[in-house]
Amino acid sequence: MNSASNTNGSNGNGAAVTDLDALVIGAGIAGLYQLYRLREAGLSVKSVDAASDVGGTWYWNRYPGARVDSQSYIYQYWFSRELCEDWDWSERFPAQPEAERYLHYVTERCDLRKDIIFDTRVTSAVYDEAAKKWLIGTDTGRTFRAKYFVSCAGMLSSPLLTRFAGQDRFKGEVYYTAQWPKKEVTYAGKRVGVIGTGATGIQVIQTIAPLAGHLTVFQRTPQYIIPMRNPLLQDEDRKRYRGEFDTLKTRIRETFAGFDYDFGDKGYDDLTPQERREHMEKIWADGSLSFWLTTFPEMFFVESVNNEVSDFVREKMRSRIDDPALAEKLLPTTYGFGTHRVPLESQYLEAFNRDNVDLVDVSDNAIDGLTETGVRTADGTVCDLDMLILATGFDAGTGSLTRMGIRGRDGRALKDEWSKDIRSMLGMQVHGYPNLFMTAAPLAPSAAFCNMTTCLQQQVDWITDCIVHMQRNGIDTMEPTREAEEEWVRHHDETANATLVTKTHSWYMGSNVKGKQRRLLSYIGGANRYHERCDQIARDGYPGFALS
Repeated sequence: MNSASNTNGSNGNGAAVTDLDALVIGAGIAGLYQLYRLREAGLSVKSVDAASDVGGTWYWNRYPGARVDSQSYIYQYWFSRELCEDWDWSERFPAQPEAERYLHYVTERCDLRKDIIFDTRVTSAVYDEAAKKWLIGTDTGRTFRAKYFVSCAGMLSSPLLTRFAGQDRFKGEVYYTAQWPKKEVTYAGKRVGVIGTGATGIQVIQTIAPLAGHLTVFQRTPQYIIPMRNPLLQDEDRKRYRGEFDTLKTRIRETFAGFDYDFGDKGYDDLTPQERREHMEKIWADGSLSFWLTTFPEMFFVESVNNEVSDFVREKMRSRIDDPALAEKLLPTTYGFGTHRVPLESQYLEAFNRDNVDLVDVSDNAIDGLTETGVRTADGTVCDLDMLILATGFDAGTGSLTRMGIRGRDGRALKDEWSKDIRSMLGMQVHGYPNLFMTAAPLAPSAAFCNMTTCLQQQVDWITDCIVHMQRNGIDTMEPTREAEEEWVRHHDETANATLVTKTHSWYMGSNVKGKQRRLLSYIGGANRYHERCDQIARDGYPGFALS
């Protein structure tokens, strides 16, 4: 193994090429850990990131109200007890600035910054079959040649920015939640519009409603929500979770969604109607995603059970809305609870009780486009605005990878292949692309059905173990066989199609991107079972993978 990179050779155009054992894309939660693990394994490795600093999600998503929806003592790294001991989380669900500071803290403690190249975006990655290396080009002109190409670019890192006709005509201020500026943005006395009411839009709306002169929310799909219970942490809280470090580290790998909570021993049919109600009330009061991920597993499969849970949530929501007519617009009825991403919120519904907040339902009166002064709907109405905030989502799972210009064996293009059929092996490799490894990629548990820090670290550990195995055994290339990949895709689809999730339209299914294949992007069979499958494959010497 090499301990340092070399700059030698050229890319065929006379430009210098930096030779590495591995190049990592991304400097967020996964990218930082992947850099750390590969460097500790003795490889020459660099990370490149389009941002100007570390943070990943928490660098880009600095919009007002941005906040972690996993408990802070779970949303952390587990490779070092010392990192846990020396970092004090302030809240149960920390806000963006604190999450970003935590990643800076880890970066400095592990001396990672020296191996990260910022303000650099990958524009091409071509596999050289003769050399058995990846040649990776960037928008800065710098080129890398590496045996291992590891993408930690993130599942939700390719925002959908151009969504409406005439978008460049609007003369007011325009902000994208996925690319929020570092400068201060003021709302006082301004007519502000927000397009999008997913998890991000909800955080923005509840935060700026008291600040704006007037706020207009353009809603296409109302959301089920869970009120966040977010107390400040005290010294005794921090002492407790530090004392449980080893227990929690083990526990999160054993649960369905990578949290410290899980479904109970008793199912829906084991309880009386009164007991079910009491069970839901108790978990609802916890104020976390546990209501989504621990109430009843049958909720994801049995429509009658889902209907009961959905009715319960709508009842809770309706009680917080003053105007019955407005409530009918804000309460979801076209899909069941838990089949879309479920946001945590703080006073979101109460924002619509304010005199300075209006809701525009665009489900049957769509946004036709933007004018110089505001937003025009299909009926010709123009809502004049001074500021427009777009929380319009991402090309989830596939977007970050298909935008890199990745080409594997025989010149095949990942963008072309995934435009027809989104497939992978365990969400970590793709047939035809030797030594390309991925985290948070399609068909692995990720943002939808797994606490991200749990699943990202597990995937990084598995990838690192693969690479170390290859290095120690003189193996040049690793990729899944076509048959093994097909078996995983079939298992993934059978698992997904047994649930109600695939019956809905959401970014989970790629429905928010025109022309994208309908396939559940995240594995829903349980993070615990996924971990077991990955570990077994490693123990058995990687059956289903071609190693040569």
